[in-house]
Amino acid sequence: MSRQATAGYSPTQIGLHWVIAALVLFQIIFGDGIKDLGRALKRGTEPDTATVILGNLHIWFGAAILALTLWRLALRITRGAPAPAGGNTITLGLMKAAHGLFYALLLAMPVTGLVAWYLGVHDAGEIHEAMKPVFVLLIALHVLAVVWHRAVLKDDTMARMLRPGR
Repeated sequence: MSRQATAGYSPTQIGLHWVIAALVLFQIIFGDGIKDLGRALKRGTEPDTATVILGNLHIWFGAAILALTLWRLALRITRGAPAPAGGNTITLGLMKAAHGLFYALLLAMPVTGLVAWYLGVHDAGEIHEAMKPVFVLLIALHVLAVVWHRAVLKDDTMARMLRPGR
């Protein structure tokens, strides 16, 4: 995905990682607010304030995730990424696949959600919903990989997303 290896991630790349992660976590926890808002609007009933706020935040945060992910991808392409801390052919292949899937989901979920909401394309909404468990599983595997690197391999993989490279 990157053209060059760098000593570490830039402050912007690190910031984007954590902001996107926080937005995704919000979406996973409070994402059903959009369903409640949609149901109320279809019925022609007045949604309560919390439903309106959570539903609209879901839309805005989804659009933000899309924009920030595009920015993050542009930085990865132009600035590069640090070389992996180590691993064999299998683990490096899994890492690349996981990162590719993360980017695919970070792009596809907001697009399908926006198409479903604004264009009323039911199938886009179904695809959007079907991606959620895949995303949750991928996040769990990502966290487990961080723990594995920290506790078992004792390398500095996690530190690369906490402090900029030199």
